[in-house]
Amino acid sequence: QVQLVESGGGLVQAGGSLRLSCATSGSIFSFNAMGWYRQAPGKQRELVAQLSSGSSPYYVDSVKGRFTISRDNARNMIDLQMNSLKPEDTAVYYCNTVQVWNGRRSDYWGQGTQVTVSS
Repeated sequence: QVQLVESGGGLVQAGGSLRLSCATSGSIFSFNAMGWYRQAPGKQRELVAQLSSGSSPYYVDSVKGRFTISRDNARNMIDLQMNSLKPEDTAVYYCNTVQVWNGRRSDYWGQGTQVTVSS
């Protein structure tokens, strides 16, 4: 069973930066995709950024140019650097990894970390 543990959330003023990190219990090379979702109060969870095998990094339009997703193979970690934060970025952020084996997809989730951006 894969375990994911997020860290780095907190309270920041608009225009500030935060870096989220996700530590994985398994080898990062075992994942077909890895990324970050977020869920704001009263809204559906949305994919914010993702790294997939053989594909360019994906970013939702609202964070393009401000957020950067990266992986650290040596530490088995997935990071999300968030710059120029806006109040609308306020949400619980979840780390997600995907494994596909014999046509079956398995998703793994962290517990979530709160990001609050004040205006």
